[in-house]
Amino acid sequence: MIVDQPLWISLPVPALLLGADDRILDSNPAAESFLNLSTKSLVGAPVWDKVMIDSPLEEAFARARANLSSLFVNDVDVGSGERPPLQCNIQFAPLEGSDGTMIMMISPREIASRMTMNSHSGKAAKSAIGMAEMLAHEIKNPLAGITGAAQLLSMNLSTEDQELTDLIVGESRRIVKLLEQVEQFGNLRPAEQKPVNIHDVLDRARQSASVGFGAHMLFVEDYDPSLPPTFADADQLLQVFLNLLKNASEAGSEGGAIRLRTFYDPSLRVRRIDGTHARLPLQIEIIDDGPGLPPEIAADVFEPFVSGRENGTGLGLALVSKLIGDIGGWISVDSVPGKTVFRISLPLAPREDSQTAGKGDD
Repeated sequence: MIVDQPLWISLPVPALLLGADDRILDSNPAAESFLNLSTKSLVGAPVWDKVMIDSPLEEAFARARANLSSLFVNDVDVGSGERPPLQCNIQFAPLEGSDGTMIMMISPREIASRMTMNSHSGKAAKSAIGMAEMLAHEIKNPLAGITGAAQLLSMNLSTEDQELTDLIVGESRRIVKLLEQVEQFGNLRPAEQKPVNIHDVLDRARQSASVGFGAHMLFVEDYDPSLPPTFADADQLLQVFLNLLKNASEAGSEGGAIRLRTFYDPSLRVRRIDGTHARLPLQIEIIDDGPGLPPEIAADVFEPFVSGRENGTGLGLALVSKLIGDIGGWISVDSVPGKTVFRISLPLAPREDSQTAGKGDD
């Protein structure tokens, strides 16, 4: 081993060390799980024989090695002979202080990175979330005092000076709203999952949106009425749908349309980091006809503080991703100008809890 052992083992993404002859020198546990191959079977083998990539990378990788530079490859399918491919981003980088050794890191963009956490990253994430929640709570208290003081000051000021106090009040309230969204990440209460009718929750979200933030939009329902129930927390699912409808409404213009589509896809199976597979046949799509996501953020919209709107917090979609992951689901987005599709894939309710026959029985 030529890298720090604890660091190598703790890396949350699949990683391989490649020698000067493009043979694998080592693999971390995440790579073993992702490729479904042991380190023993990987070490000594040519990397291109073990890692199947749907893009000709050999020449670009050789140039990066010769120049001692990094190489980034986005949106390629990566698999092995032992597992089906997943869409990933790949990074190659020279290992500092070595003689031609390169490190290869694979970042799955599909559900594997969202559905589960290993014990190390889970504890770290909980600690970070707890710290953020505590700070948010502590910051809100003095902000309330600042807001109140500014409002009192404005009573004895001229109109011109009141504009400044109004700015203080407005910006303080905006910060409070941001902190409230941060606090939502601190809600680590396990989802109270039970059989849920997807269409009941969608209708509640649509009705709320149509008389509020989405009053300027046309809502179109395209439901598969025979869908069996999913296994989810209805309140959290409602919050997910409301967040997505709010995003679609803000992206759309007066008279624009939001299409709510549900359908059944029995072929959809996804691989978790622990190597098991999950069936997610229940599909919900929220489709808007707005301008689409800015290309520079499209790949990262589910990350915290990534937003395509001025003054946007970038927490709404991150929270959506967290809630869907908590109930074992998957969310993805496909966006081009004139059509943005957020797709949620959910599991079936357990057979013993489901009273619906038909599609749920296969």
